Amino acid sequence: MALQQFADEDFQAAWRELDEPQLDGGWELFTETMGVKIYRLYDQVTGLYEYKVFGVLSSCPADQCAEVYMDLAYRKHWDSYVKELYEKDFDNQRAIYWEVKYPFPLSNRDYVYIRERRDLEVDGRKIYVVLARSAPQTPCEEKSGVIRVNDYKQSLAIESDGASGTKMFMNYFDNPGGSIPTWLINWAAKSGVPGFLKDMQKACSNYKSYSQKK
Repeated sequence: MALQQFADEDFQAAWRELDEPQLDGGWELFTETMGVKIYRLYDQVTGLYEYKVFGVLSSCPADQCAEVYMDLAYRKHWDSYVKELYEKDFDNQRAIYWEVKYPFPLSNRDYVYIRERRDLEVDGRKIYVVLARSAPQTPCEEKSGVIRVNDYKQSLAIESDGASGTKMFMNYFDNPGGSIPTWLINWAAKSGVPGFLKDMQKACSNYKSYSQKK
């Protein structure tokens, strides 16, 4: 049986934040970097933060940005934290397996998640939306020495910025579990999110030559 994917409303809610950021209810500005603002919301249950990212990736066209974001094989080339990453059927449930390298002495983390991309036409605008969330019910055996992340979600909405770049919105929550202090996880996010955006921008500029070499 296929896992239930995402509701139409989830896609609508994601792209609407490009026009009207939803920041009521405790969202605070966390950091601003590279023309991007990152907000965070404290989660009482876990002591961790959920993040929203708004801004422009100036040198990456939106259609290419969507391709780079979806291309798992390419991500293994540009994301140094990836140990394993692939999509497959687990007993007829299509899902993605992703193992992330953590610095010693921390254990690596792995994710089993589902995702869906939709390319939307909204009043003449071309908007790309990708939703992802952990799928803990997927029959994928856990590895010894690797901690499974069962509480992960990410949504991305992007469109052209009217020039040669991409206007973006990203919403992100990740509970890595284990015994890492919450202050350390929250501290790591300060460089981790901008670092990812920087790497993504670089990956976009190299994507053409990567595709030609394949």
